[in-house]
Order: sequence, then structure tokens, then C-alpha cells
Amino acid sequence: MTYENLDRELVNALLGDGRASLRSLGEDLDVSVTTVSNHLSDLEDEGIINGYTPKVDYDKLGYDVTAIIQLKVEGSSLPAVTDDLEEHKQMISVYEVTGDYDVIAVGKFTDTDGMNAQIKELLTDPDIRESNTSVVLNAASEHEQFDLDLKE
Repeated sequence: MTYENLDRELVNALLGDGRASLRSLGEDLDVSVTTVSNHLSDLEDEGIINGYTPKVDYDKLGYDVTAIIQLKVEGSSLPAVTDDLEEHKQMISVYEVTGDYDVIAVGKFTDTDGMNAQIKELLTDPDIRESNTSVVLNAASEHEQFDLDLKE
């Protein structure tokens, strides 16, 4: 196995079980604990692995309203608007995009009143020219990660 493949195998193993011990990872990948530890440290130092967090089902915690918010923004204000959106804890994703809109944000809310209040607050920003909001009826797939392909 190449070192590049070992890194990919390590990432894939952690995607399957983010709480796996170094020993179990070494056994699964047929390498020493030291090798796993060194590669894991390198992946963290390079920013490939950015932490270990639980997968939270926000719906089960009452945040069952998901909104997709599209915004048209005055050109030079784009960084300020995206920074402001990132500050809102319920905005789980913020993207600068091409196309008809400049920003797409995904938010999780406990009810439509909370969503409505957040959107109204956003629209007080004079740099936001237009908005379009869609409420998600059913999340067919959400927060999914994928296994990395191995190099031949």
C-alpha cells in the first residue's frame, strides 16, 4: 500500500468510525500504531482532517425547519454579507456562488416564525438587493461524506 493510499484508507476508516482507536485503525489497515499516529498527525497538520465531531440530527432536537436562502448582494459587499451569515449559529452552510444569486445559505430553525425573523433581519442589510427562500419539505440526503478513491 502506498503512503497516499494509506492516508486515504485512514480517512475512509475514520469516516466509518470517527471514534476508532489508533490500535484498531492500525489493525484494520495492517500498519503499526506509530504509523497511524504519524499519518493522522500529518493529515491534521495539513488541514485535511479538521476535527472530530458528532453527527447531530437537528430534526430530533426540534430544528426541523430547513431553509435554503438565496441572496443577491451588492458586489463589493459580498465578503461582509457572508461573514455576517457565518455569525448566525443556525446557518449551517454559507456559499458564494455563480448564477442568478451571489450567496446561498442553509439554515436550521425550530419553526417558521424563527426562520421568518432571521430572514427579515437579513433583509434589513442595504447590501442585500434581493432574496429567495425555499423551505425543504424532505431531506433526501444531508451532511453526507464519501469515501476517497484509492490510487492505483
